[in-house]
Amino acid sequence: MYHILIFGPPGVGKGTQSQLIAEKKNLFHLSTGEYLRKAIDEETTLGKKAKDIVEKGLLVPDDIMIGIVAEALKANLDGKDGFILDGFPRTLDQAKALEVIFKEMGFNDIIIIYLKADENELVTRLVKRGRKDDTEEIIRHRLKIYIDSTEPIIDYYRSFSEVKEICGVGEIEDIFSNICEKLR
Repeated sequence: MYHILIFGPPGVGKGTQSQLIAEKKNLFHLSTGEYLRKAIDEETTLGKKAKDIVEKGLLVPDDIMIGIVAEALKANLDGKDGFILDGFPRTLDQAKALEVIFKEMGFNDIIIIYLKADENELVTRLVKRGRKDDTEEIIRHRLKIYIDSTEPIIDYYRSFSEVKEICGVGEIEDIFSNICEKLR
């Protein structure tokens, strides 16, 4: 069984690598953004609470996000050999709350993958994406916020688990091969 959390800054390829890992290892791929939208569309109890918050342009509180993650894990692990969580946790409080859920669900062997890349490489990738809000200035600001909020999470996991750092620069297949090597 694999219980994987994948971290990395915007543009490093977390989503792409998560999908490849999920396919190869028969894992449930939980992208929290996707599941938040799904909970809202399906009008689950938590989805209804989240909808009001999202429509106001606010961040969904930790307790709702934790609830959505717990619901998604409980509902989607049948027939799977574990899960990969992409984009969560985003704060230290979320990481601590997630650990409580993992203990309740009996997940003791969490694998942490941290995809890394040079800031200039990430800016170049994100600018090429061509979104209106992907100016160099905005991207650099988002990267700083990511680093400020994520480093404490990575340090938290390092205190009790190995963090598998992978270079997120290069060909998709090569990065995927490096990840698979580290998962052996």
